[in-house]
Amino acid sequence: MDGNSTQIMLSMLAYIAVIIAVGIYFARKANESSDHYFIGGRSLGPWVAAMSAEASDMSGWLLMGLPGVAYWCGISDAAWTAIGLAAGTYLNWLLVAQRLRKYSVVANNSITIPDFFSNRFKEDKKVILLISSVMILIFFSVYAGSCFVAGGKLFNTLFGADYRLMMTLSALFVVVYTLVGGFLAESASDFIQGIIMIFALVTVLATGVFAAGGSAEVAANLKEIPGFLEFLGIASPELGADGLQRLDASGNPVFGAAGAYGFLTIVSTLSWGLGYFGMPQVLLRFAAIRKVHELKRSRRIAVVWVVISLFAAVAIGLVGRAAYPDAFLTASGAESIFIHTATNLLPPILAGVVMAGILAATMSSSDSYLLIASSAVSRNLYKGIFKRDATDKQVMTAGRITLAAVSAIGILIALDENSVIFAIVSFAWAGFGATFGPLMLFSLFWKRTTRSGAIAGLLTGCGTVFFWKLVIRPLGGVLNIYELLPAFIFSSVAIVAVSLLSKEPSREIVDEFDSVRLYEAN
Repeated sequence: MDGNSTQIMLSMLAYIAVIIAVGIYFARKANESSDHYFIGGRSLGPWVAAMSAEASDMSGWLLMGLPGVAYWCGISDAAWTAIGLAAGTYLNWLLVAQRLRKYSVVANNSITIPDFFSNRFKEDKKVILLISSVMILIFFSVYAGSCFVAGGKLFNTLFGADYRLMMTLSALFVVVYTLVGGFLAESASDFIQGIIMIFALVTVLATGVFAAGGSAEVAANLKEIPGFLEFLGIASPELGADGLQRLDASGNPVFGAAGAYGFLTIVSTLSWGLGYFGMPQVLLRFAAIRKVHELKRSRRIAVVWVVISLFAAVAIGLVGRAAYPDAFLTASGAESIFIHTATNLLPPILAGVVMAGILAATMSSSDSYLLIASSAVSRNLYKGIFKRDATDKQVMTAGRITLAAVSAIGILIALDENSVIFAIVSFAWAGFGATFGPLMLFSLFWKRTTRSGAIAGLLTGCGTVFFWKLVIRPLGGVLNIYELLPAFIFSSVAIVAVSLLSKEPSREIVDEFDSVRLYEAN
């Protein structure tokens, strides 16, 4: 390891030491009860709630996946995705946050999303609890895998270390500090990580633009690539027989004619924003904030953070293509453009801080995924269904065992170093968005929603995501749209249709629904 690499490593180790300290600090508080371990006793302030929600949501996908898409095929796919996500962030905080914070307390003090759904419909037989908990396990295992891929690629690119070894070690680190500190440690560290992530994005973007000769020079270079800067077109890298992008006689990457990016594709890409209504790691922050009136400030903080971060991430991919046109010849490799730009242009110590941004993004998401998955098993399945007399200590032990098991599955998913982070995240995002999103909205705002309708919505949303992804999309043409959009629509239709065909909710459920509007939280 040379001097520059040593300085980068020292900066990253300093960051890791801070995160360990945060975990140790909150360990005693986390171990007071499962309520504190899984939701922090509803004590999050507005800044921590906002920053931890967005940092846990974005993951290494923000610093690697999104810039990689922009680098590989231009502005359209990345920018329309970013626009959808920004709009979804705002609407989720505006429409869902306050209502969920109140309703989760009224509905028997629910501290997990499956808890809320089950309590909302007054289940005796915990079918909704079972289905939603199992789905959390499935999709968060996939999500955790995407985070571990980002960690492995980071250390492999920086230090040439073995991808699988580095991926496994970074995963184990996340597991240990999440086991120790629980939700409060995770949220506090996510707040720190959110600051580091936005600093890293802005720093790398500004440095990259300067090194490439300014924004005008960047734009002039990229205009030479067919479709690269078009919102209604998309660049088409030409691949050789070896799967790598072809280079011409001068060593420049070869692109084919620009592809079409029509209205249906735009709507499909914008539908990423629908996913927010079903993201447990974000929704849980709404329920965990200490005071309802602080959600307005949290919303402003979250939206500003998201807009700046998404803009910077897309721009880094574009600037990277102008500055280093032949650095990466595969879509998977392109996801390292952030790392390549930072390490080539920044002083080693600062590059180390910026690289900690990727580590921060990876950790801030994976710890949330692991904690929510563990709560789904320990509180919802173990205590909620199989052992209702379980003690608080037994619940926390079951949660920690589950956390380790989900981590192991995530590591297995991440073993392939050629995995494309963007592709992994898009599937899990669709899964949560279509499975939980429609039901969350109808549960909060339509009192006629029934338990049967809720079950139909969960199963339809999840089933459509898998069927559309594996069977329909490969047919191509107009059917090649992001699976979240049709799955969200079909789930909503199923909820409404089955609710109207089934017996009306009981007076107890309706009265509780109405009482939420009058509930005055501190």
